Amino acid sequence: MEFFERFAIPHPSPAIYASMVAIALTSIGIVAGLTYFKKWGYLWREWLTTVDHKKIGIMYLVSALLMLFRGGADAIMMRAQLATPDAKLLDAQHYNEIFTTHGVVMIIFMAMPFIFAFMNLIVPLQIGARDVAFPRLNALSFWLFFAGAMLFNISFVVGGSPDAGWTSYFPLAGNDFSESVGTNYYMLAIQISGIGSLMTGINMCTTILKMRAPGMTLMKMPMFTWSAFIANVIIVFAFPVLTVALIMGTTDRLFATNFFTTESGGMDMLWANFFWIWGHPEVYILILPAFGLYSEIISTFSRRNLYGYSSMVWSMILISLLSFLVWTHHFFTMGQGALTNSIFSITTMAIAVPTGVKIFNWLFTMWKGKIRFTVPMLYSIGFIPLFTIGGVTGVMLAMSAADYQYHNTMFLVAHFHNTIIPGVVFAMLAGLTYYWPKFFGFMLNEKIGKVTFWLLTVGFVLAFFPMYLTGLDGQARRMYTYSEATGFGPLNMLSFIGAALMAIGFVTIVYNVYYSFKNSSRDIGSDPWDARSLEWATHTPVPEYNFARTPQISSSETFWDSKKNGHVLFKGEIEEIHMPNNSGVPFIMGIIFFIAGFSFIFALWVPAVIGLIGIFVCMAMRSFEKDHGRHISVKEIKETEEKLGGAK
Repeated sequence: MEFFERFAIPHPSPAIYASMVAIALTSIGIVAGLTYFKKWGYLWREWLTTVDHKKIGIMYLVSALLMLFRGGADAIMMRAQLATPDAKLLDAQHYNEIFTTHGVVMIIFMAMPFIFAFMNLIVPLQIGARDVAFPRLNALSFWLFFAGAMLFNISFVVGGSPDAGWTSYFPLAGNDFSESVGTNYYMLAIQISGIGSLMTGINMCTTILKMRAPGMTLMKMPMFTWSAFIANVIIVFAFPVLTVALIMGTTDRLFATNFFTTESGGMDMLWANFFWIWGHPEVYILILPAFGLYSEIISTFSRRNLYGYSSMVWSMILISLLSFLVWTHHFFTMGQGALTNSIFSITTMAIAVPTGVKIFNWLFTMWKGKIRFTVPMLYSIGFIPLFTIGGVTGVMLAMSAADYQYHNTMFLVAHFHNTIIPGVVFAMLAGLTYYWPKFFGFMLNEKIGKVTFWLLTVGFVLAFFPMYLTGLDGQARRMYTYSEATGFGPLNMLSFIGAALMAIGFVTIVYNVYYSFKNSSRDIGSDPWDARSLEWATHTPVPEYNFARTPQISSSETFWDSKKNGHVLFKGEIEEIHMPNNSGVPFIMGIIFFIAGFSFIFALWVPAVIGLIGIFVCMAMRSFEKDHGRHISVKEIKETEEKLGGAK
């Protein structure tokens, strides 16, 4: 039985058993549905083997929404456990596992695919490209992300979840304190997903630098494309650090290499430095594309061009540079000395300056604008005061002396969520509503959307603002219980009520999709919002080739100019279009990575080696493959254009 014992859950509970049953039933249901409706061939041809950036973006989007609910379930369980003193809903071990998986799922497997979804869906259209620079690499990036996400999410039913926190600090993450395979899941799943993210960074940078339409200089790019470009530059520089750290952590656990142990020359603080050299730029990898979305939405619904275009661009560049110079503020309480603390306190506060520039630019854009209070605009307006509060509390945390009071309390938890939820989640939901008609052919219901917005906003305030008070009063984060004598009970109950309201809000999103799919008009045209940037200049639904003719760019809002100032956007005759072929290799490589990762987690060396060989075989096959793509004829393009409503 020793071989099989390693796959057992170290700390089983009724919730874990229920999850096992739910996963099994869901899997059976999916297989049965695909078989009954005879959709296996369609699934393979249209989705599993696709290299179309739009379909890959939709797969990222669906994955992110699923992970949002997965991570949200963890959040509700944590808030329920802390709602009352001395609660018994979760024991200490289960709570440790839940707050660990909540952080990893929300950052790595929800927020990252959300921003990659919008990058894939929007960037090629905004720059007038047919696809991304490396379509097959783009598909591989998604399937590696998906393999990592699925690997991480089976941990709580096979072998046990990681329990050392989402930062997985050593020595807590070492074999002495984390004996189960949970931390192995952490190391391998994030590694596989991170390789996919690094590929996306390289791909998007190349796409934006080399595939812009004629006339689109860097300073004529739409603001979302600028934000995506800067975020992907950060990815290219930051993710290799995480990759190296995860390799070292994995070898520590599997081969006793002692990079991060407290014996044999290891240094646990080395992990902390590596992690936050990646981890703090990661915050801006998430927030900068969100800023880009807000810029597009605020400009559209204020019916004004974005105020201070150049200052917006340079503020993002400055943020990206400073993001690599602040990581040590996570160590203010770790005894590193007054000089070091002072330097990183200054750099941390300095990053608020370019962020403040962007806040004022959005406000000036709305000033004297003809604002339409649509659902995307409500999220954008709501973001500004909430995010500003999060930023102010960040400046408080940046004061190293004061951080001795704030650090490791619920105050810090409140601050982090006060920036990420309005800054990223609100932006993703605003972008989801804004771009939904472009890629799905119908609009989400505005009334239901506004109900969702207010549920999430009120719920957010109730859930996280009380944490500032309990944190200042001494409630430590990561503690699974507290006594009634502390007096934390009423405010924690208020936080639970807020979290429940947010959960209801997320459920209304699902209902909105269902209701709108059943009832919304399909006759919405290609530009239902009267938007300003190039992605709205093509048809709805967007054809495979995006644009029948390459657009000619004259400004950063060239589509608006074509509508209002008579600029001719599409010139010349329709010509044959070259497009890449679909390929099943990225999907197959994703499966092989999953198998190899699972094998390494459980030290199953034979399948692990076979998996590695399979990965190199796939790479070699691609190297010798002669696939020059295919061509769409002029006749076929014209037929498609006529069907969609006229040549673009």
